[in-house]
Amino acid sequence: MAGTPLEGVKVLDVSTMIAAPYGSVLLGDFGAEIIKVEMPGKGDTLRHVGPFKEDEPLRWPGLSRNKKSLTLDLHTKEGVDILKKLASEVDILIENFRPGTLEKWGAGYDELKRINPELLMIRVSGYGQTGPYKDKAGFGTPATAFSGFTYLQGFSDRHPVSPSFSLTDYITGVYVAFAAVTGLYHRDMSEKGSGQMIDIALYETVFRMMEFLVAEFDQHGKVRERAPGLSGHSSPAGTFMTKDGHWVVLVTSTDTTFNRLAKAMDREDLLEDDRYYTNSVRLQHDAQMKQIVEDWMKTKDRDELMDLLGDHGVPVSPILNIQDIFNNPQYQARDNIIELEHPRLGKIKTPGIVPKFEKTPGSVRNISPDLGENNNEVLSSMLGYTEEEISDLKERGVI
Repeated sequence: MAGTPLEGVKVLDVSTMIAAPYGSVLLGDFGAEIIKVEMPGKGDTLRHVGPFKEDEPLRWPGLSRNKKSLTLDLHTKEGVDILKKLASEVDILIENFRPGTLEKWGAGYDELKRINPELLMIRVSGYGQTGPYKDKAGFGTPATAFSGFTYLQGFSDRHPVSPSFSLTDYITGVYVAFAAVTGLYHRDMSEKGSGQMIDIALYETVFRMMEFLVAEFDQHGKVRERAPGLSGHSSPAGTFMTKDGHWVVLVTSTDTTFNRLAKAMDREDLLEDDRYYTNSVRLQHDAQMKQIVEDWMKTKDRDELMDLLGDHGVPVSPILNIQDIFNNPQYQARDNIIELEHPRLGKIKTPGIVPKFEKTPGSVRNISPDLGENNNEVLSSMLGYTEEEISDLKERGVI
């Protein structure tokens, strides 16, 4: 069986909830050994976040597969000492405490770098390790608002709308994985002692995607307001209802795709109309353009519409709910949903592996661990602790 891209990479995951743990689970999917540090008796906060089934946290398997659980109380000196020993044995340490917390416990970056000059330390926080806001509590939804994203979401006559799930946390997790492999490449191509600290603020990961906002305000002084769809970018674009009552999303980001749409609609006259023949002029007449498309969409059933626009190469998609997704042949063909065995729930489904490597594909090698499931394995194999020493640590609440 082919190896995985990150086989041999060791990661110490000292983070909680979603953003940083999602980054480490992506690394784990591609072969990295992930040792997840959790508080004895309590575990990661995500173990206590819904939805649940029979007291089982249903998000836990998707966010903690391919990880080993080590309980460790970092409020104790011995717990911090064990953390330092582990940091000397791994390639990457990921944490998302409020800035200054690990320093207060004697395990800040300067101390860990002294112990392991090759260590990559990825630090995730709401506002970063520097700046006047660095000490503020940071969670994904407030960070989304701070990024400028929330201000754009919704309709102009209503209040801004936050995403209905932890979008910024998951985007940040992708940056965590990106930072890890980029840092590893630099370290391994450089001289000894090339570990470094990598600082990621939640809000920055979404703001980085807002170059259109920056450019527009910088050059035109324009503050973009709330509007659904791709308002101001391309026309026509948006959400439309079909004859049989289904919602679809259409976008024509280029004049070429609009030309295809006009042909599919049998409205090639639009290509000669001074109001519609280019994207820049269509944007000036966006309401009229959308009305033309909306009226045409209402003459087609969804499946007929999908076939017709698909044949003409027009970017359109039905708006799928999760039941639609479970039954969709594209999701099935791509193994976007995979089935795993859970010790208490039986067969469960989680998202599949992304991206798909041709020669070194990722895999799910083990289901998410129970709290402290790997204490003996990690402490004995990595640090040489005896069974008696591990039992003593457990009795005293260190692990």
